[in-house]
Amino acid sequence: MADVSLKEAALIVGVVAACYWNSLFCGFVFDDVSAILDNKDLHPSTPLKNLFQNDFWGTPMSEERSHKSYRPLTVLTFRLNYLFSELNAVSYHFLNLVFHVVVCVVFLKVCKLFLDNRSSVVASLLFAVHPIHTEAVTGVVGRAELLSSIFFLAAFLSYTKSKGPDNTIVWTPIAVTVFLVAVATLCKEQGITVVGICCVYEVFVAQGYTFPVLLDTAVQILRGKGSIPFSMLQTLLKLIVLMFSTLLLVVVRVQVIQSQLPVFTRFDNPAAVSPSPARQLTFNYLLPVNAWLLLNPSELCCDWTMGTIPLVESLLDVRNVATLTFFCFLGSLIVFSLRYPGDSSKTVLMALCLIVLPFIPASNLFFPVGFVVAERVLYVPSMGFCILVAHGWKKLSNKSVLRKISWVCLAAVLLTHALKTLHRNWDWESEYTLFMSALKVNKNNAKLWNNVGHALENEKNFERALQFFIQATQVQPDDIGAHMNVGRTYKNLNKTKEAEESYMIAKSLMPQIIPGKKYAARVAPNHLNVYINLANLIRANESRLEEADQLYRQAISMRPDFKQAYISRGELLLKMNKPLKAKEAYLRALELDRTNADLWYNLAIVYIELKDPTEALKNFNRALELNPTHKLALFNSALLMQESGDARLRPEAKQRLLHYVKEEPQDANGYFNLGMLAMDDKKDMEAEAWMKKAIRLQPNFRSALFNLALLYSQTAKELMALPILEDLLRYYPDHTKGLILKGDILMNQKKDIVGAKMCFEKILELDPKNVQGKHNLCVVYFEERDLIKAEKCLVETLALAPHEEYIQRHLNIVRSKIASLGTTEESSLPADGTATAAAEEKKNSFQNLKEVKNEQKTTQTTVDNNKGHSKNKKRTEKNNMDKETPKKSTKEIKDIEKKRVAALKRLEEIERILNGE
Repeated sequence: MADVSLKEAALIVGVVAACYWNSLFCGFVFDDVSAILDNKDLHPSTPLKNLFQNDFWGTPMSEERSHKSYRPLTVLTFRLNYLFSELNAVSYHFLNLVFHVVVCVVFLKVCKLFLDNRSSVVASLLFAVHPIHTEAVTGVVGRAELLSSIFFLAAFLSYTKSKGPDNTIVWTPIAVTVFLVAVATLCKEQGITVVGICCVYEVFVAQGYTFPVLLDTAVQILRGKGSIPFSMLQTLLKLIVLMFSTLLLVVVRVQVIQSQLPVFTRFDNPAAVSPSPARQLTFNYLLPVNAWLLLNPSELCCDWTMGTIPLVESLLDVRNVATLTFFCFLGSLIVFSLRYPGDSSKTVLMALCLIVLPFIPASNLFFPVGFVVAERVLYVPSMGFCILVAHGWKKLSNKSVLRKISWVCLAAVLLTHALKTLHRNWDWESEYTLFMSALKVNKNNAKLWNNVGHALENEKNFERALQFFIQATQVQPDDIGAHMNVGRTYKNLNKTKEAEESYMIAKSLMPQIIPGKKYAARVAPNHLNVYINLANLIRANESRLEEADQLYRQAISMRPDFKQAYISRGELLLKMNKPLKAKEAYLRALELDRTNADLWYNLAIVYIELKDPTEALKNFNRALELNPTHKLALFNSALLMQESGDARLRPEAKQRLLHYVKEEPQDANGYFNLGMLAMDDKKDMEAEAWMKKAIRLQPNFRSALFNLALLYSQTAKELMALPILEDLLRYYPDHTKGLILKGDILMNQKKDIVGAKMCFEKILELDPKNVQGKHNLCVVYFEERDLIKAEKCLVETLALAPHEEYIQRHLNIVRSKIASLGTTEESSLPADGTATAAAEEKKNSFQNLKEVKNEQKTTQTTVDNNKGHSKNKKRTEKNNMDKETPKKSTKEIKDIEKKRVAALKRLEEIERILNGE
């Protein structure tokens, strides 16, 4: 076996780099979104065992919607990419490029088994630059082909070493081959087909048999005129070991996919559900279509499903000529390779094996697959094609007349293929460029129109996206998904009537339920979302909640394992104030999937509605056990701990909020609630820092602004609170509590009676029955020494709150001062004495005003609501009561103070729960 020289390897690396350097600038497109962006198996928080329980797209193999594509080792490489660069697409594309280089080098080594050195390099270069490979190399999900091919070729190379001197068996290479086959199969299913190639190699290359020789030997044995030669017995033993190993791998594979084939619809593969002879004629016609793509890769398309290739429904269809021609050519090559001995026939035979055997799983001939044509599955078959071309080129170049022409043609093919590959890579730059390039090739595929619409939808260009979705419905009127896309886009454009009409059309296209039969009508599971989408649309109308519930129940009746229907129905039942039924819906969904963190989270929300915070917290914790980075569970469980009032839970609540802000660093709510926790723990400086961070992220954050001002007022920094309150009232001029706090600070700290009066009058404009604002305005009147107006104001306030004892007491004080002033005015003291007495009364009034203000502080509770959190102002009380009030002992005063503090603490806890926003 010839080795690959450093010069040859460097040439291949250079050519691949020149063809695929621009692939590094491409993003995640098409299937990459499901396999990379939406696949939780890539995240370090997901247990590694999940990779071996789920399919390529992260769906449990046991679920009906699973594609049954079991490729855990490929997903493991994606996970390694994520570990080093998360979702940086460059690293994913770079690793794909490296794997393609490895495949090309190993393929060169395989070529040298059947071709001379020069022809092997030609075959390898043609393989390196062939445009059909762009989907496998530039599309990240194509890594399954690349990895499988590496182990596929390695397994074959290992097997070629199993023949020892004197035709003995060397078992170590065979054992290594079986292991590498298993590894290749764990990268992609087609890896198992290398066993067939090894068998053909053993019989026709290693042992040198031809088909006539084998046939003659079999006839002689059957006639009893001879026995099986020893060399043939050894060959049979090796083949039995290979076949038994293959059978074992197949059994394991069947167990992994739960003995179920994936569910595909007629939109994925129309011929698969077509009657005879259309099904057979179409599938056979697809073989020359794939061969033509290898021969002339001028028009490439990322998606060949739906109406891309019309069905061949009649024997009179002219396309059957292409099928017949293909089989005649293929048959002649097979006859040549099996009938005649010699190196040329062996080369052709191995090339045919590489073309045919790896393609069988994707051929639709033995079982349906989820596509019509897929360029990526031609990655391995193209190896055989490249060997055939190189072998033919060798034959031509050996003839002196054709030598120059053969070299010119080879150079032209390599150059044009390289330029086509380089240009094709740019198509994979974004989803929009990819699907628009596909539409240039084929306009009869509704899926392509839909995908361009999706790309525009992701850019929020809903008007233009709608045009493409509508075009998809015109190309394929019975495409349920297209009508669903139209409905969703109308909804995004706030055209609910048109959206409902589109959803109703999609619903009418759903297969009808057959009584007594399971709803397994080969309908795509995502098509059932039409019921969810329609229900979600109409439930915005309070009068149609029951109708929406009926749609959810209809979806569940069609597919009892439809988890999303249970989840959406649970949300609706909560909206209908039926938490017990919502609980039943979520528990039913949990029976289907206990590993779904979202379900545990939703169940926790139900328990909050049921006023059972203990169970709610348990379910939040279960959600976090399954997904430690579940952001909503982190945030809301922290709030639940915070609202419980249990100081022992605050450290854990703080840790969860810190984890939350790490996951969502731009969400101001996380920092705000960290600030509220710090306020609870009397960590004023820390609370101030968190509040300021929340305000920096969201300058109009209502609750953060108010509570920062409140924090300043509590810590004797009232003047620092004023600019914060100014900002708050600039954004929210009707913020009642902000107006109260601002008025209080203006009156008590800045002695700005006019400013305070404006604040309280503004409150009463907004809410004439606001007792707190009304009372504070009465205090302002008292401060202005307008006792008559103050009395009238307090009478009106008392009428609003007749049970508030402090208002009655303040009214009595005002009336006593009015009476005192009246007596003074009626006396016959000298003018200077009258003035002195009046001044004294004003002085007394001012002192009593302080008492009123202090009493107001005692009774005032300034609260702002956010996520169920409230905060009380500190209270002060003066002992400047009327002289008639009997003096209390020091012990009595201390007892009263202790009781007052305890009562305030209880009040704080009650308000924190009851006044949640």
